[in-house]
Amino acid sequence: MGAVSAAVDCVVALFSLIMAVAAPLFDSQIVLPRRLYPAPLVDIHRWFMAEFDDYLVADPPAFFIGLVWLDLVFLWPVCVANLYGILARRRWSATTSLMAGVYMITYLCAILGEMLSSGKATPRLLQLYVPFVVFAVTAVLRGLCSCSAPLNTAMSLAPSAQKKMGSLKKATCNGCDVPPGVLVLAHGF
Repeated sequence: MGAVSAAVDCVVALFSLIMAVAAPLFDSQIVLPRRLYPAPLVDIHRWFMAEFDDYLVADPPAFFIGLVWLDLVFLWPVCVANLYGILARRRWSATTSLMAGVYMITYLCAILGEMLSSGKATPRLLQLYVPFVVFAVTAVLRGLCSCSAPLNTAMSLAPSAQKKMGSLKKATCNGCDVPPGVLVLAHGF
């Protein structure tokens, strides 16, 4: 199970790294003036549009511009936090993974819906988005299936609550230990 968890963490960390780099350097070129970017970044962006025939990037419709702004304002900071959380093994990274994954699935539904219904997308362009679907689903599953390690009772509870906790048995939720603070709330202490 540890190997699967490590593989999922690697996939989600890679996804977060790609989004943390791509959003400010490339996606933002769709909504911000190109003069703000160094020539090599603008050239890479133009190459991408030509190479993959990405008509949404070349001539972005209004809904796509809105999605790009959401990428910059919401997804980019979440991916930066998610990358840090995974690398630093923070418990809250399950939440940021879930947030990034759900956002990406929603984003991809809009993009792929447009591409498939318009008939303008080339097979190569559609293939470009497949890994992002895999990343997004993996991030959602990581967020839903991650179990938090139990908190140290001494760190998580006040002294009076620690005494009350002594008599409680360890509870499990889907095979994972429930943090003591949750038990305190559940038992009304």
